[in-house]
Amino acid sequence: MKKNILLVVASILIIFLLMRMNPKGKQYTNQIEALISSPKENLINKEGSTIKDRIKSPKGYKRNTIKNNSFEYYLRNYKLKKHGSEIINYDGSKYFAQDWHDAILEVPVPKNGLQQCADALMRIRSEYLWNQNRKDEIGFKFTSGHYCSWKKYALGYRPKIKGNKVSFHKTAKPDYSKTNFYKYLNLIYTYAGTASLHNELKKVKIKDIRIGDMLVKPGFPGHIEIIVDEVSNEKGEKLFLLAQGNTPAQSVCLLRNFEDSDISPWYRFSSNTPIYTPSYYFEKPVFVRFK
Repeated sequence: MKKNILLVVASILIIFLLMRMNPKGKQYTNQIEALISSPKENLINKEGSTIKDRIKSPKGYKRNTIKNNSFEYYLRNYKLKKHGSEIINYDGSKYFAQDWHDAILEVPVPKNGLQQCADALMRIRSEYLWNQNRKDEIGFKFTSGHYCSWKKYALGYRPKIKGNKVSFHKTAKPDYSKTNFYKYLNLIYTYAGTASLHNELKKVKIKDIRIGDMLVKPGFPGHIEIIVDEVSNEKGEKLFLLAQGNTPAQSVCLLRNFEDSDISPWYRFSSNTPIYTPSYYFEKPVFVRFK
């Protein structure tokens, strides 16, 4: 009994923080029930080691077939940490909200404080291309609009940045190593983010979204989350899983759904309808897709 009371008090404190973070001040009153009770249908397989194996399909839904080497397949089969793993900040401390997630992705968090929300997703995309031997496709635009590719960085070109002016100069020896690749990503984390991804990438209508598409609110910092799996029913209705990095730089986690706990962690999206996730309120949802 005492334990339950403490859990309710902790839940109320978390909801208070959520309300303060929410730009519209939405009342997350249904989160208390979501935090102290389980979904009607148990959709978590604690023994599963990948997204596909850990998260079950809700009744009436199933996963569609996707190509083995596709980005969609890569995300659906992404490795997870042991069930019950916590969200850990880059400095080794625990994040204050440990009830937001149902799984932690196996994405290392650098101790330099970089790799925040957009950065974590750019890393996942870049590592996919690296593993597929499509290294020449790795590249992102800075917030200034200047394109910075891994190919040029590996050749030794480095940016000279003065205000909004960027020029590239060959100042280093060619280095195609994995260590240099992560140095490149640190550069990208510094000069790219939600705003640059929003401006650079193709916008996708909600009816056309798929695994790998990202829900973005551009800004400084803004926020971004990525679809890591989907299921559909006989009517063609779809549900999606969302994952995010965050600020401060921390573990990449698969998000719970407080708005519809019966299907959590799955989400359903509708055109022109706000999307509420544990850490962010997307008043006018915009989805973008990597090239």
